[in-house]
Amino acid sequence: MTLPQWLSVATLIGMMALFIWDRFRYDVTAIIALLAGIALGIVKPENAFTGFSDDIVIIVGSALVMSAAVQRSGLIEDAVAFLSQRVKRVGSQLFLLTTSVGLASGLVKNVGALAMLMPAATQFARKSGTNPSVFLMPMSFASLLGGLTTLVGTSPNIIVSRVREDMVGEPFRMFDYLPTGLGLLVIGLIFLRLGYRLLPSDRRGAVTMGEALNLSAYETSAKVPDESSLVGETLEHFINRHGGDVEVTAIKRNGRSGAVHPAMHLGGGDILILTGEPDALERVIAGDRLILAGQEKDDREDEIGVVEGVIMAGSALIDRNAARLRLQDRMRLRLIAISREGEKLGNEPGQSILRAGDVIVLQGALDLMPERLRELGVLPIAEREIRLGTARRGWLAVIILGIAMAATALGLVPVAVAFFAAAGLVLITGALPVRDAYDAVEWPILIMLGALIPVSATLQSTGASDVIATQLASLAASLPPWGAVMLILAAAMAVTPFLNNAATVLVMAPIAAVFANDLGYRPEAFLIATAVGAGCDFLTPIGHQCNTLVLGPGGYRFADYARLGAPLSVLVLALGTPLILWVWPL
Repeated sequence: MTLPQWLSVATLIGMMALFIWDRFRYDVTAIIALLAGIALGIVKPENAFTGFSDDIVIIVGSALVMSAAVQRSGLIEDAVAFLSQRVKRVGSQLFLLTTSVGLASGLVKNVGALAMLMPAATQFARKSGTNPSVFLMPMSFASLLGGLTTLVGTSPNIIVSRVREDMVGEPFRMFDYLPTGLGLLVIGLIFLRLGYRLLPSDRRGAVTMGEALNLSAYETSAKVPDESSLVGETLEHFINRHGGDVEVTAIKRNGRSGAVHPAMHLGGGDILILTGEPDALERVIAGDRLILAGQEKDDREDEIGVVEGVIMAGSALIDRNAARLRLQDRMRLRLIAISREGEKLGNEPGQSILRAGDVIVLQGALDLMPERLRELGVLPIAEREIRLGTARRGWLAVIILGIAMAATALGLVPVAVAFFAAAGLVLITGALPVRDAYDAVEWPILIMLGALIPVSATLQSTGASDVIATQLASLAASLPPWGAVMLILAAAMAVTPFLNNAATVLVMAPIAAVFANDLGYRPEAFLIATAVGAGCDFLTPIGHQCNTLVLGPGGYRFADYARLGAPLSVLVLALGTPLILWVWPL
C-alpha cells in the first residue's frame, strides 16, 4: 500500500476508535475526521465541503421534514386508535403496533415512525395492565426492518443507492428495496410476536414529568359546530366510538350547564367539557373537527404554539380565572386545558378558578411565551410535547409524500428533487409550520454525513478500497457465492453497533462494491447486504437512534437488547442471505 492509502485507512480507523470511545458526539467525530483528512493531504481543500452539497444530505433532511409532516397529520395514529378498540390481547396488540410501525417506516424515516407510535404503545399498556417495555423494544426492531423496504426508510439505503450509481450508472430506485425489505419485515414480525417473552418482565421506564406531577388527565372544552356530523349522536355513542379515552364531565347548551347522561343527544353549539390524556383529547377534537372554545385564527400560525406549565405559589393566576384576567385580550394567551390532582372541574378552562399546583396548557405566540410565563408565575414543563391546540392538515402531507414517492418510482425526477420539492410544499401549504420543520431536522446527522462523505471518498481516491477488497476477495475465494454475501452482511451487522449506521455504509459500501467486482459478481447483492447489515442493529441501544429512543421509556438495560436481538440477528443473517440472492442474483 502507498502512503496516501495508509493515511486514508489510518484516518478511518481513528474515526472508528473515536466513535467507540464516545467521548465526542458523532457529528464532532466526523468533523475531527474531516480536519484530519485535510491536514494529512488526503482530502483536498477544494473537495472538503462537497459532502454538504451531496444528494444524500438533501434527501435525508427532506425525509425528516416529511416525517414530521406526516406525524403531525395524525392519520396513522388515528388508524391505530381505531384498530385498538378491536384488539384486546397483549400479543395481538404487540403485533398491531409492530406491523404499524414497520409499514409506516417505509413511508417516513423509521425513527419518525417510531416516535409517532410510541404514545399508542403507552396507551395499550395502560389499558391492558401490562408494562410498556413489552411493546417498545419490539417496535424499535420492527421500525429498523420496516426502514429497509424503501429508499427513504433509512439512511443506508440512500447511501448505497449513490454507490450503485457510481458503479453501474444507475441508482437503486424507490421500491427496489421492497422485495428484500418486506421479506425481512415479515420474518421479523413473526419472530417478535412469538419471541417478545424473551424480554424481562420487570423493566420500568423512567418517570415522566407527567407522572411526577401525578397528572391523571386534563380538562378542556370544545364546541360542536352546527354542521358537525356529531349533531344528533348520543353521548354514549360518542364516548364508545373513541374507546372511552375521553370523558364528558359536563355539557353547556345555550349558556347553561346541565347534567349529562348517556342517552343525551349532542347538538350544534354545545360546549363539551372533556377529560382525558392530552394525546387522546387532541385526537378526539381533531378527528371530530371540534373547535376549542374561544379559539381564533392567527395570521402568524407558524409562531403560535402551546406550552405546558405549573402554577407556582405567588402566581398572579391563583384564585382567579382566565376570563377575569383577560389573558387573551391583554397577553394574547389562551388557557386551553387544566389538570388538578384528584379533582374534576366540570367547567370551561377559562371559567375555572385556578390554584397553586394546577398544571395548565397555554396557547400563544412562542416568541413571547417565556416573558408571559414569568409574569404570570408559571413554571414551564419542557420534557414532553403537547399537541392539543395545534392544527392538523389531514391527508395533505400524506398526499404530497405519495406524489413524491410515485414520481421517483416512475423515474420522472431524481429522488433529491422530489423530496426537496415535497418538503417545500408541506411548508408552503401549512401542513407543517416552519418552526416545526427546523426542529424536525436532525442537524447533527446532516453535519456527520456532510463531513464523512469526503473522508470516506478517500478510500476510492487513494485506491485503498481496491487494496482492501482484493485482500478480502483472496480470503473469500474459497467461499461459495452465498458465503461471500453473508460475509459482507455479517461484517456490516458487526460494525454498526459501534458506529452510526450511516457511517458504517459510507465506509463499507465502496469496499463491498469492489469486493464483488474482484470476485466477478454484480455489486447489487453486496450493496443490499451492506445496507441491510447497517440497518439491523438489534444488539445495542447505541447503534441506531430507534434503539436509543426506547431505552429510557422502556427502562431497558444494555444487555436486554441482545436477549431479543441476538436471535433476530441470526434470523436476518440466515434467511436474509438467500432472500438477497433470490431478489438480486449474482
